[in-house]
Amino acid sequence: MLNTIDENFSVRLVCRNCRDEIPNIIEDFSSGDLVCGDCGLVLGDRIIDTRSEWRTFADSEGDDPSRVGNSANPFLDGDQLDTVIARGNNDAGLSKHLNRTQGRAKDQQHQSALIHGYQEITALCDAFGISKSIVDIAKQLYKKVTDENLQRGRSNDAVIAVCIFQACRQSGAPRTFKEICALTKVSLREVSRTLKVLKSKFTTDTSLTSSKDLIERFCSNLKLDNEVWRISTILNKSAADLENISGKNPTSIASACIFMASQLVGQPRDAKLISQISGIGEPTIKSTYKILYSHRKKLLVADIMDRNPKALESNLALP
Repeated sequence: MLNTIDENFSVRLVCRNCRDEIPNIIEDFSSGDLVCGDCGLVLGDRIIDTRSEWRTFADSEGDDPSRVGNSANPFLDGDQLDTVIARGNNDAGLSKHLNRTQGRAKDQQHQSALIHGYQEITALCDAFGISKSIVDIAKQLYKKVTDENLQRGRSNDAVIAVCIFQACRQSGAPRTFKEICALTKVSLREVSRTLKVLKSKFTTDTSLTSSKDLIERFCSNLKLDNEVWRISTILNKSAADLENISGKNPTSIASACIFMASQLVGQPRDAKLISQISGIGEPTIKSTYKILYSHRKKLLVADIMDRNPKALESNLALP
């Protein structure tokens, strides 16, 4: 019986003839043998080849880098080990007929619809510079809508637009309806109607985008610093209590607050440039700014004027 514990748990393979401390062991995978490189003694046989099996089963010659096929797609159902029948041309049309029959299967049609929708979402989001995490959320929402057959009677493009819109909101990077409509080429009316039908199935808030959500992105696109963003946020919060501005579009309020804050600290951005970024008309921005300017004594609080010595009321342009 052992009284002490052996601390050397590692297993070392040495040649019983050479007995070298640093053995020269060669794994001959072609014959399945383990051989001593110094004396040639066979130390083991039938060893398992753990290397990559670069073997191709394609019609063309050459190595196939996708040794085990594509990785599983988490947005598709099943084990995804289906066999796809190719459409050959040299078997009297039998392969073509079998391929058509396979395509008529209900599960196959559902998978094809999902794949097509995912491709559309990916292409649109890439064109708009939307991150992959938001793309994945949009795909999850699209799969939920498709699995529950909620898209019946609705345009598939409108469903995709709503999924992207909701994914942006859920990720804290909201987009306006106008931006989504410009991206997907779907009318505002159709997007609004589809969102109204699907919003009960979404677990997150589907209310209108607030102006606060848009200020940070607009400031970034306008290349304004954090101080302008901070002042714009304070102006937006204070403007919410103004009676004359309560009915304005959130994007209009955000644009006017940025217009006012940029002038206040001496980094002016004209209404035309802000209009190009926000998608709000230049006259609308100026009319909203006019309301803010008329209440400037109330909006320019100490947290704005005292913390930034560059913030001067005289910098503000007359509406």
